[in-house]
Amino acid sequence: MSGHYDVDTVRKEFPAAERITYLDSGFQTPLARPVKAAIDRFLSEGLETAGPKSVWLDRVEQTRAKLARFLGVSADEIAFTKNTSESMNIAANALPLRAGDKVLMIHGDHPNNAYAFLNLRRKGVTVEFVPMTEIVNADSLRPYIDASTRAISMSQVTFHAGHRFDIESIGALCAEKGLYFVVDVMQAIGVVPIDAKAMRATFIGSGSHKGLLVPQGLGLLYWDKSRTELEPAYLAAAGLAEVPADLIAQPDRLDPAPSARRFELGNFNLPAIHALSASLDMIEALGVANIQNHCFDLGDHLIARLDTLSVRLVGPRARQHRAPHIYVIALPAAEWLGHFEENNVRVSPERDGIRVSFGMFNTIADVDRLIEVIQRRGVKPSSRAA
Repeated sequence: MSGHYDVDTVRKEFPAAERITYLDSGFQTPLARPVKAAIDRFLSEGLETAGPKSVWLDRVEQTRAKLARFLGVSADEIAFTKNTSESMNIAANALPLRAGDKVLMIHGDHPNNAYAFLNLRRKGVTVEFVPMTEIVNADSLRPYIDASTRAISMSQVTFHAGHRFDIESIGALCAEKGLYFVVDVMQAIGVVPIDAKAMRATFIGSGSHKGLLVPQGLGLLYWDKSRTELEPAYLAAAGLAEVPADLIAQPDRLDPAPSARRFELGNFNLPAIHALSASLDMIEALGVANIQNHCFDLGDHLIARLDTLSVRLVGPRARQHRAPHIYVIALPAAEWLGHFEENNVRVSPERDGIRVSFGMFNTIADVDRLIEVIQRRGVKPSSRAA
């Protein structure tokens, strides 16, 4: 039982969690029954009626509005994409960067965030990497800003060790210096409360197969609609302000839509958007803050148990600097991953060890089972923490 919600009831919605000790939601979450039901509904409608497309598209807009409320923005600031990488590439190419301009990023952050901007080197744009330290905030980045700096791009939460950066102070710094600010929230969304306006972000990108509980293939992009100068690097009828009724291209009418629809390329991943509507209902019924605090409690328990084994945690320990749900244990992945697999524990190999990542359905018993499996291989309890 969680002190924040009835985790036992929530767990019943995730059948995989009853069959395996699933500690890998930072990779992808198991499918939940309500999410599957939403996809099944879509498939049944397609099977039985060949698809009520107008109904489906109405649901797209309902889900867009629901997602916008979830992020504290307006529906016309939300576009649907394929994944985080596509969102970050859309953002990178929409910024009016020219030869000689500089973008600041964090060394060791997700590679696909970096590649979106490194690809702009062909235009003469420079990317400078700031060292990743346990605490990254405005003071970490301020010394690297010079007259050529135009943008900062980074994750809110790191995928590899659960650093949680002080995004709001960095957003304030960008506002002070007149910089564009692009944020990847893939490892935060659905677990860490997100207020896009408080971040002062220009763009926010994410996928949906981790904290948002949706199968792979759906992403989202928030665009600050006051930044009307930002336009897509491509063009399709769906992104125009005026879509020609006869669908004959009109070269003199190329203005992009005034909404974030300007960044969309037409047909949607309809089953995944149906799934997202159901998952947002699940998350909002519990409350993101409650999910966050539940995961923090699990993390506190994990850290305490690791300390008794003198097994080191990679990354920050303090709640104010760590993600609630991502923890890397300093056990060499090459030596340990097979042992966890043999014992029906699902985790991920990471550059500095084994990554444990919690979801809304995990329990203290899951943590204790993980520790028991570690002990089984020969790591014994210690009377003194490392």
